[in-house]
Amino acid sequence: MNNLTPSELVLMKKACQITRDALLYCEKLIRPGISTKDLDILVEKYIINCGGYPACKGYEGFPASICSSVNDMVVHGIPSKDVILKEGDIISIDLVVNYKGLNGDAARTFPVGKISPEKAKLIEVTKQCFFEGIKNLKVGHRLGEVSHAIQEYAEKNGYSVVRELVGHGIGKSMHEPPNVPNYGKVTDGPIITNNACLAIEPMINMGRKEVWLIEDGWGVVTRDGKPSAHYENTVHVTKNGVEILTL
Repeated sequence: MNNLTPSELVLMKKACQITRDALLYCEKLIRPGISTKDLDILVEKYIINCGGYPACKGYEGFPASICSSVNDMVVHGIPSKDVILKEGDIISIDLVVNYKGLNGDAARTFPVGKISPEKAKLIEVTKQCFFEGIKNLKVGHRLGEVSHAIQEYAEKNGYSVVRELVGHGIGKSMHEPPNVPNYGKVTDGPIITNNACLAIEPMINMGRKEVWLIEDGWGVVTRDGKPSAHYENTVHVTKNGVEILTL
């Protein structure tokens, strides 16, 4: 697991602050009638004005600054002028900000106008999965304790956990070891080390766990067409506890 210097950690905290603020800004823009492309353009401008760089843009060829995933799209939706948000939709926004070489990564699922109680519950349970997970994020413990707690809470509420996509280490690169699955046994995974930085991101489906990769090679959707939600923060783990850097 990565081990940032104190000065690198200062830069990472700034990257995470911009990430958090960009998501809050995006939330204010979300309404019926706006396209996901417009969200992308406005959020990119906001990140740059804050002194950051939208790290998703160009990452392995990804063409946008945010991932905008509507309803049954789990992750990696490419913003488009043809995707217009409607009343009752839910949209997951995932973004990464690079600030002077360090990265912050976070995601939220937002309602578009008034949504059904079922969708509202999915968003809330997905968020709580994150918090149930980090209760078990302790130096010297197995990472599997986090994964297991997320899975247990999701399934207790009648939802399923996506298997193909996982959280990860983060620092100078957007994706670093180790992988952080949202499912598994408490005995799985490496031992958590002091000063580790991780992006923990439950991706929870209302229906079955199975997903498809769509034709654009990026978007991942639920096979049964039911909604999915995503909640992610970058965290810093020390012997004194867990600091959530993107809250």
